[in-house]
Amino acid sequence: MNTLGRGLLALLACIAALSFSSLTPAYAQRDYSNLEDQPGFVPNEADEALSPQFQRQMVLYRTTEPPGTIIVHTSERFLYLVQPGGRALRYGIGVGREGFQWQGLLKISRKQEWPDWTPPPEMIARQPYLPRFMAGGPGNPLGARALYLGATVYRIHGTNQPQTIGSAVSSGCFRLVNNDVIDLFERVPVGTKVVVRQRPEL
Repeated sequence: MNTLGRGLLALLACIAALSFSSLTPAYAQRDYSNLEDQPGFVPNEADEALSPQFQRQMVLYRTTEPPGTIIVHTSERFLYLVQPGGRALRYGIGVGREGFQWQGLLKISRKQEWPDWTPPPEMIARQPYLPRFMAGGPGNPLGARALYLGATVYRIHGTNQPQTIGSAVSSGCFRLVNNDVIDLFERVPVGTKVVVRQRPEL
């Protein structure tokens, strides 16, 4: 085989390896903790395609919580909506970066379609270029829907950065791709119990 042929084969092997790696779980768990917010960026349909483990799906799930409860497993990067019969609807999520993770018991206090975004002072301090206010819409970092948690600053919301699902990147909120947060929004009422856990149960 001549040098050109060997070079072509090597190039094809590199492309194949790169394509395979993009489908592995490790790819979805890449570190996006330093990724800046991108107000105004509008993802396309291809951007919203999640790796299989983070796609919305019905799973077996044991819990003593009643159907309709939301349970967030921060370490697993999953949100579960408890269903009857020992099952749950599982969504892939992005969670708080190091130092911004938390656990507790809250309720959904309100729901909002295409929420406005007002970055908190701490976020402005880290990213001074951010707008002080952004009206709701496709390029808004809160995405298509927001579920507000109690009287806290935390929300379950959509995102215009779907590549961050499966990563620890937020300031303590839980983000889903827009199709998933719309689905969850339509399934749960105000008053829904939300349990946030940092570590798996034994």
